[in-house]
Amino acid sequence: MNFYIKIKFSIDIIVALILVFLLFPVFIICSILIKLEDPSGPVLFVQKRVGLNNKLFNVYKFRSMKVKNSINGKPLNDSQRMLKLGNIIRKLSLDELPQLFNIIKGEMSFIGPRPLPVLYLPYFNKFELTRHAVKPGISGWAQVNGRNNLNWDKKFKLDIEYVENMSLKLDIKILFLTIWKVLRKSDVVVRGENEVIDFHTYRINQKRDIDGL
Repeated sequence: MNFYIKIKFSIDIIVALILVFLLFPVFIICSILIKLEDPSGPVLFVQKRVGLNNKLFNVYKFRSMKVKNSINGKPLNDSQRMLKLGNIIRKLSLDELPQLFNIIKGEMSFIGPRPLPVLYLPYFNKFELTRHAVKPGISGWAQVNGRNNLNWDKKFKLDIEYVENMSLKLDIKILFLTIWKVLRKSDVVVRGENEVIDFHTYRINQKRDIDGL
């Protein structure tokens, strides 16, 4: 697997550079449309995430929500803050395109467990931390097997299954399944349209249920 990791790193960077060149018009169009709809905010959403060996890095995504989070002091929920363009780019996974630069910087891979917010880090158990033994990816084994329709335990089980079985064959399989699901807009859950429980809340509720027994 160590040999494949070295090859994978080279392939990732070469393909990412080619895609940035080919998709440059898409980057420009998305950036202009985001600014036209909500000129008060940046084009990119930048957030600290947990990467390889628990190292923190900034992940890049096209911004899909309005900067304004309240009206007359009343908080807006995710669906109310969602840009019209935001729904489209999320369902087409175009919001993930800026992560090509994360790949070029060596922080991410095309395929691997999704990078999660730093807030979640204290809530992982030893088994779950195994998912950070490889670089996080734009798509992964959990994403093509249910994505946000899975609970956290099932997601992490699939993530670690990927870490333990990582290979060129598996990566190619995940790549084609990802393309298929994007084209079908399958397993896409946009925040505000469905109940997506944050991991730390999920883990706290689990502990509360166990303590209550």
